Amino acid sequence: MKVTSFHPAQPRVLLWLGCLLLGALLTLLSALANEPAERRSGLLLTVDGAIGPATMDYLLRGLQQAADENASIVVIQMDTPGGLMESMRQIIKDILASPVPVATYVSPQGARAASAGTYILYGSHIAAMAPATHLGSATPVQMGGLPGREEPEERDSERQPETEQAEPDQERRSEPRRGGSAMERKVLEDAVAYIRALADKHGRNADWAEQAVREAVNLGASEALELNVIDVIASDVDDLLSQIHGRSVAMAYGERVLDTANLNLIRVDPNWRTRLLSVITNPNVAYLLMIIGFYGIIFELSNPGSLYPGVIGVICLILALFAFQVLSVNYAGLALILLGLTLIVAEAFLPSFGILGIGGIVAFVAGSIILMDGSHYAVSLPTIGGIAAIAAVFLMWAAVRFIGLRRRPAVSGAEHLRLEQAIAIDDFQPRGSHFHGHVQVSGERWKALAAYPVQQGQTVQIDRIEGLTLHLKGNPQEHAD
Repeated sequence: MKVTSFHPAQPRVLLWLGCLLLGALLTLLSALANEPAERRSGLLLTVDGAIGPATMDYLLRGLQQAADENASIVVIQMDTPGGLMESMRQIIKDILASPVPVATYVSPQGARAASAGTYILYGSHIAAMAPATHLGSATPVQMGGLPGREEPEERDSERQPETEQAEPDQERRSEPRRGGSAMERKVLEDAVAYIRALADKHGRNADWAEQAVREAVNLGASEALELNVIDVIASDVDDLLSQIHGRSVAMAYGERVLDTANLNLIRVDPNWRTRLLSVITNPNVAYLLMIIGFYGIIFELSNPGSLYPGVIGVICLILALFAFQVLSVNYAGLALILLGLTLIVAEAFLPSFGILGIGGIVAFVAGSIILMDGSHYAVSLPTIGGIAAIAAVFLMWAAVRFIGLRRRPAVSGAEHLRLEQAIAIDDFQPRGSHFHGHVQVSGERWKALAAYPVQQGQTVQIDRIEGLTLHLKGNPQEHAD
């Protein structure tokens, strides 16, 4: 009879295998249970201020995070006066290409979505506003002219005959705005075509959008809803999510029905990178960084080895150049600023009776005014005036300083020796028509010529210097007496 032995360790092995399988099953069930919760989340991004490179970086990163986390929706809570066209277009590109629906919500009450904000509102899958908010004034504005310059349309109207100017205002207002110059017309027509395309994409009022661009008109929340400019008026974010639940929106890949009921909305605030970018891309900050960088490098070159001015100047200049790279900069203005600063510094080293300094200040102020191309991204006039005043004070100080130095007695060279008294260190010997000897001046031994006999230890006055020989003052008649 064959007997089969049973090893006592086998039950333990089976027990451990059973525990491992049970743990794996529980982990799988937990992951499956948590998956819907992850899918039921959304992101809340906040835009408060002008649209610029920092805002663009913040929104683009937020949209990417939403796509990575498979969020249900991205809500952009907006209050903006407008901003840069380049940043706005990039934001709209990413919104249209986003796999996650984007709802732009003009909030809180009293907020606005003007200029670039109107375009972003039209480009979003859901356009919403809080009560007592408004949008519009979407006419593109390009800075770069000098203050007091007349608009082309105003100059044209002045040249019109009196019969044309006598037309009723209503008839003139009925004509759509086309722009004054050829460049203005190109920019205006491009903006009109762009916002109409966004309106057609999401089935919104394209005619009013064109009016917002051509005539800079505005709408309140209630009127915007009546004219099919926006989709929803919501009192808060929760109300917004409740109202848009079940709506169908046009995505890049087709239609999608929103599921936003009881959604867990996660606020994403700007990180340190966005805050740093927001600071250095402020036109006034970038402007000051450029000036500090320029002067730091000048001081380092004039005093090699100081290190601190050079290091600070290079860092500030690199940050300023980075800011100018992402800002809309008029390079003619930048060139005028650098030319002006160079002339101001040159005035300190090459006195030109103020010609270089005055020309430098004029070039500096003109370049500063036309530096930035953007209605909400321009260097403030008080900042320009303050920097120009500091430069003028520096020039006045340099001029006064040079005048004072010219009035001071010489401390070296031939002029200094003429003011010194010399002591004869030997008896002068007659040789030809002069007496030859040696004198000591400021601890130095010099050859000397005199028209009269000089005794050792006698104090004499220097008249002029010829090469390495001193000519002494006085005449034979005076010393004979």
